[in-house]
Amino acid sequence: MNISSALASDLYARSRLLIQAEDTQPDLAKAATAFAQEFAETLDRNEATARAAMRGEADLHSLIEALTSTQNAVETVAAVRDRVVEAYQEILRMPV
Repeated sequence: MNISSALASDLYARSRLLIQAEDTQPDLAKAATAFAQEFAETLDRNEATARAAMRGEADLHSLIEALTSTQNAVETVAAVRDRVVEAYQEILRMPV
């Protein structure tokens, strides 16, 4: 085996690894959709717990867990929103 065929074989193997790595990475739209769905599910689940607590069907511990979880979810969404706005503003500042 000469050097050029060994080099070609090595490059081919590396390119296959890169293609496989790209296939396993989620695209931005799927990740954003999954994030939004998880956020909505968290809010729905915690709202149901809060309603149950108001009717006396859930204990205080469950209500506090639901409120804390909701607060964390809202703070996370706000942080993500702030980062997106910051990135957008940075793109607007770029010279063309």
